[in-house]
Amino acid sequence: MTPQFHPSLVNGPFDDPALYVDFLFERRALLFDLGDITPLSPRKVLRISHIFVSHTHVDHFIGFDRLVRLCLGREKELHLFGPPGFVGQVGHRLAGYTWNLVESYPTDFTVVATELHVDGTFLTDSFRCRKMFAPEGERHGRHEEGVILDEEGFLVRAAFLDHGIPCLAFALEEKNHVNIMKNRLDELGLPTGAWLKELKRAILAGNEDGEAVTARWREGDGWRERTLSLGELRRQVARVVAGQKVAYVTDAAPTRENGEAIVALAGGADHLFIETTFLHHEAERAGERRHLTARLAGELGRRAGAARVIPFHFSPKYRDREEAVRREVAEAFNDEG
Repeated sequence: MTPQFHPSLVNGPFDDPALYVDFLFERRALLFDLGDITPLSPRKVLRISHIFVSHTHVDHFIGFDRLVRLCLGREKELHLFGPPGFVGQVGHRLAGYTWNLVESYPTDFTVVATELHVDGTFLTDSFRCRKMFAPEGERHGRHEEGVILDEEGFLVRAAFLDHGIPCLAFALEEKNHVNIMKNRLDELGLPTGAWLKELKRAILAGNEDGEAVTARWREGDGWRERTLSLGELRRQVARVVAGQKVAYVTDAAPTRENGEAIVALAGGADHLFIETTFLHHEAERAGERRHLTARLAGELGRRAGAARVIPFHFSPKYRDREEAVRREVAEAFNDEG
């Protein structure tokens, strides 16, 4: 299966947290946490459609200003999600600047901020450039089973963790994925192309086998078409497989409650990005600072059945011991005992 999501940490393990998830088949990306994003090119920043902020400690939110600066003057709607109080914090950040010249802009960059609450409710407000980023008015709602974004091909779940303050962990889950077998297409004399996107959509929607699917492609100076039944294509060239799952966990106190929430959220993840702030011999210090140790991160990844654990958010005190942190995570993750 060709992966749809391409996740990568924006910074090194000792620097600000931010996970950039590029989409293979769309000109868009998601961002988890908003620390320093200067390593991202403007082109990459402008691909971002949604940002999921764990909490607003400065190392997780300092990138907001650069984000706004790059998007200003563009016709773009940017969605941000965060913990309780987040909408007000976004509003205050925007209110810290003077916007007297933006009313004449030909574009209307809009920030849509949503804050999540432990009881399953959420609050949303919008801030438009042409209205000098004044809040437009709160809207309230409820999310079910932690799902905070649900699109055709994927969803994002959130879970609350304790970091002395409410802190969010996230899971990006691709819905069932249709894998097209190119060798079977070749046997049928069919090309790849945009028509396959409609085929995949019809299969995932569970449409009837008798539905007609038309493949259209350019050949020489003209166009060719061929129509087959959805059922024939479903049987001969397509295979439905489980989609990818990417989990992101940071700034969590080493408590049993947090551990259970992390394991539930990250269950079966293909990629688990998880903080490893302290080595385990400093477990007491980790508890005081409300962070995970490397050993705990590895154990949680193993309990969750993650295929791969990617550690980040190391304490700067380990700059000369990076391999020790990575080794402790790996040993706990791979422990068969």
